[in-house]
Amino acid sequence: MARNGVRVVKKAHQINAIPSKSHLHRLLICAALADEKTFIKYTYEAQEGADIKATIGCLLKLGARIDKVEEGYSVHPIDRDALPSRCVLDCKESGSTLRFMLPVVCALGISCEFHMSGRLSERPMIHLENELRRGGVSVWRPSAGILCCEGRLVSGEYYLPGNISSQYISGMLMALPLLNGKSILRVNEPIESQGYIEMTLEMLGKFGQKLGKSRVFYEISGGQKLISPKTILAEGDWSNAAFWLAAGAIQDRTVRVSGLNRESAQGDKAICEILEQMGALVSWEGDTVCVSYGQLHGIEIDASNIPDLIPILSLVAAISKGETLIKNASRLRLKESDRLMAIAGVLNTLGARVTEEVDGLRIKGVPRLKGGAVDSYNDHRIAMMAGIASIISDGDVTVKGADAIDKSYPQFWQVLEGVKNG
Repeated sequence: MARNGVRVVKKAHQINAIPSKSHLHRLLICAALADEKTFIKYTYEAQEGADIKATIGCLLKLGARIDKVEEGYSVHPIDRDALPSRCVLDCKESGSTLRFMLPVVCALGISCEFHMSGRLSERPMIHLENELRRGGVSVWRPSAGILCCEGRLVSGEYYLPGNISSQYISGMLMALPLLNGKSILRVNEPIESQGYIEMTLEMLGKFGQKLGKSRVFYEISGGQKLISPKTILAEGDWSNAAFWLAAGAIQDRTVRVSGLNRESAQGDKAICEILEQMGALVSWEGDTVCVSYGQLHGIEIDASNIPDLIPILSLVAAISKGETLIKNASRLRLKESDRLMAIAGVLNTLGARVTEEVDGLRIKGVPRLKGGAVDSYNDHRIAMMAGIASIISDGDVTVKGADAIDKSYPQFWQVLEGVKNG
């Protein structure tokens, strides 16, 4: 950026990507179901978020032993011959934990009471619950915030929608190989967040699972055993790295994020392509992505496969020349908050021009934001979006409920200080 006709160049800021939350959920569950101990390694140390703690807590209740060590997790698997007949599993606010663990517990034949906090009990589950009932399991909700299941899932043919939550599909893909007979899982199109399904298939493959697949159905042989790869690496998290990459796009300092896989199945690696389309300067150095400011302009963004990128992309759009249209984003209303409402509310309070639409947002760019006091809506991605907004605000940004970031990225505020002042 130029100030008074003189270009001001600041030293690039280096950040290490935290381990992928999506990878860790899947790896921890697969390792807990495997035949022997697995070491889940990550490139850079990071504090556990609340969602990963929820999944670990559930697996411990089922009999796994999970030790946090300096470079990752040592996972001793569940003894399938000593499963509890009944248990209580607390999923906190983690949709991944609930949607993955429910089918797995049903496949193991454990009677279980799941506890849910925040908006989790309001998030869609009915299609998954109905398929489990078709498979011979009793599923019911005795009160708000509690879901119960009883019985053992049987092999067979199952049907799930592809446009509600990819987590339904991933949960069933992890559960069905545990059954005795062959199963088929059919997925109705359109299929959104396909990358997360591919990630699940990739993880299962690394644990020796064999699944036949086409775009809309999967053939799963029963009686399979998960074979530990002994050591496996959790990738860096593209979803959280996106906030720092966007920070590089909107300020006069290059941001470098290391520990990212260019070939990852994580759909949110699309942040690089989208920032380039908007005018930012993006380059790679090994496993490091470098993003610098360019002449930003509005574009059209399809949110179908990248719902978690929409908060931070909305912020970039808010200071980009022209108009940005975000479409196919209705699923964002069913996250930790109604994210379309929350994004519009927060950014407009800070001085942006955002119009909320039924399934998206229309954003007209302004040169700068003014700052102000905003609510996180108890949503980690809204809190982080507001934090990054402080970089380009003339006044301070105060975030009510700032600790919402503990769900996925407890050290976010500390890292942000380094980006702004380092």
